[in-house]
Amino acid sequence: MASGSSPSVSDVVDQEDQEDCFNDAFDQLPPASSMDLPTALEECRVALDLFLNNRFNDALQMLTPWASNSIYHALGKATILGMQAMMTYESEDITIATTCAKEAIDTCCRFRKKLTVTETLSSIIGRQQDGFTEEEMHAELCYAECLLQRAALAFIQDENLISFIKGGMKIRSSYQIYKSCQNILQQSSVPQGKHFLHFQGGVSLGIGAFNLMLSMLPSRVLRLLEFVGFSGNKEYGLQELHKGASSSSIRSVLCTFVLLFHYTFISVVLGNGRCNIPEAEKLIQPYQKNYPKGALFLMYTARIEEVKGNIEEALVLFQRCNDSQKELVQLHHICFWEMMWCRAFLLDWQVAYRLASRLAIDSRWSKATYIYQKAAFLSLMSAEQQRVAGEQPEELFRQVPGFLQRIAGKSIPMEKFAVRKSRRYLGANPTKLVLPALEMMYLWNGFCIVGKRPDLIDRMLFVIEDAEVSLQAP
Repeated sequence: MASGSSPSVSDVVDQEDQEDCFNDAFDQLPPASSMDLPTALEECRVALDLFLNNRFNDALQMLTPWASNSIYHALGKATILGMQAMMTYESEDITIATTCAKEAIDTCCRFRKKLTVTETLSSIIGRQQDGFTEEEMHAELCYAECLLQRAALAFIQDENLISFIKGGMKIRSSYQIYKSCQNILQQSSVPQGKHFLHFQGGVSLGIGAFNLMLSMLPSRVLRLLEFVGFSGNKEYGLQELHKGASSSSIRSVLCTFVLLFHYTFISVVLGNGRCNIPEAEKLIQPYQKNYPKGALFLMYTARIEEVKGNIEEALVLFQRCNDSQKELVQLHHICFWEMMWCRAFLLDWQVAYRLASRLAIDSRWSKATYIYQKAAFLSLMSAEQQRVAGEQPEELFRQVPGFLQRIAGKSIPMEKFAVRKSRRYLGANPTKLVLPALEMMYLWNGFCIVGKRPDLIDRMLFVIEDAEVSLQAP
């Protein structure tokens, strides 16, 4: 591969105090003069440690010099920029991330196995290819991950049906490549060097995440997707992700993040509220020790406490997460959203309103939802508190329909709900909503958290009874 220069790892590490240094095996890794697969994996592991220690820009700077000549540097850079674009939702960031993802795909293609005409025809009819070198195996894996990132960016870059179809085709291609990589693992001739575990971890991440994601779809949709080659088995997906998380591969932390997201967010919001907290605590425990100030781990630790019903402890941890880093401001928005609900669980409508106001100003994710939340919390405040806030809930509700977004011609379900509710205030004789904040809490499955605190349930019951009395009053 071409030669070049990259920043010295020892120079990067010295910028932090000793207590903040990350725990890895390559603190004294010298600058690379060439980039082969072992060196690329070593450098990317250090970049990953920088990222997990909140040094996002340092990680990006370390990956950039070799992004056009190394599949793992290209993938790492595309991943960081893609995550940033999805958090900011800014068109400029999305364009930059999309360009980087395309370049990463081109880089991976240069190192993929070159197929003859016969091999190409065999692949079309589904016959498994063999004779991969170690570098070609990793190139296939990185190519699949880059395709998946490119598809995700396509969904948010152009909110139309054509982009949606193109993104869906890329996702299918990515899934098929992951399946091919899984088949490679079963070949007796596959080279199993010391870096083989990184390939295994990547396959577990891709196959596990796909199966877990697809298993959450409605049965009708899943049957249709199975017809075109997809499969969604939740237990198998969790098994693969746990296998990847328990390994020493470079992707083990990514498997852990997917599992934590499933256990602490998806299982609560989209499920029945019964999440596997013991398993989540077991997964995050070693990372809490190695990355005590890592913002991502602080966020998940806070979320675990929130789901357990320890609202006050969760608030402290979410604030600590925000204080731990300033580079990725958008990560603060996730914490603000969770802090907003924690305050709502405590019936602290004023602070919940202020947090919703901040999200409505700073975040581009869903302004319709944020403004609806503002209005909902404001409607439960006293007349004096509303006067101090300087806003009226009726006026805020009327603004919500103007912020409705459409992706591939479809509205986001929660925004659609907010708009339909807000339309009650658009007529000449507005119909007042009753306890809209508690209604939204129910929709986000927040009562499975509040239900673990009898003291909060009692206080919430008084609010509901007062509203019932008001409704019955002439």
